[in-house]
Amino acid sequence: MQVSDVRDLSDDELSTRLLELKREQLNLRFQRASGQLEKTARINVVRKTIARIKTVQSQRKADAAKENADA
Repeated sequence: MQVSDVRDLSDDELSTRLLELKREQLNLRFQRASGQLEKTARINVVRKTIARIKTVQSQRKADAAKENADA
């Protein structure tokens, strides 16, 4: 998921997607610990996507706070 795709999502969709990714990350960690993980690169993809979503969320929060301060 690219940054442009993340920015196109609404706040509710971002929260939902973040929750799904965190669950997937947990499952991937369990699979790695038990030796069942086949696609190890998926862990990095999920981590980076979580970081992208959190970055966009914090940017939106900062923009909203700035708008409230200006008003």
